Amino acid sequence: MFHVPNKFRLKNHPFFGSDDSYGNNGVFFIPIEKDIKAQVIASDGEGWEHVSVIIIEIGKSRTPTWEEMCILKDVFWDEEDTVIQFHPPKSEYVNNNDNCLHLWRKIGFDYPLPDSLLVGVK
Repeated sequence: MFHVPNKFRLKNHPFFGSDDSYGNNGVFFIPIEKDIKAQVIASDGEGWEHVSVIIIEIGKSRTPTWEEMCILKDVFWDEEDTVIQFHPPKSEYVNNNDNCLHLWRKIGFDYPLPDSLLVGVK
């Protein structure tokens, strides 16, 4: 289930600020480690739950690591939810920020998964 960490919600920004009345939609600054925060935009429109993630480390932005995306997946979704990253056809690419990665979940849809043995031994 999709849920947002309201204690990290950006509330007082003139353009990006939101409150609980916005539901799962808003901007969140989530501490990952000392001097490392995730800037996350969350939304749940048009049948999709979505977060876009940029890491801010000592005042500079960078692309999130796999481990950071796993942490944030578990912040915004339950541990047993399947969430995906898309690699769409190149003609459909949208890149508004070189350091941003996205997580998606279609509401009401259970993704089929390959057997874990196809990835490796548990």
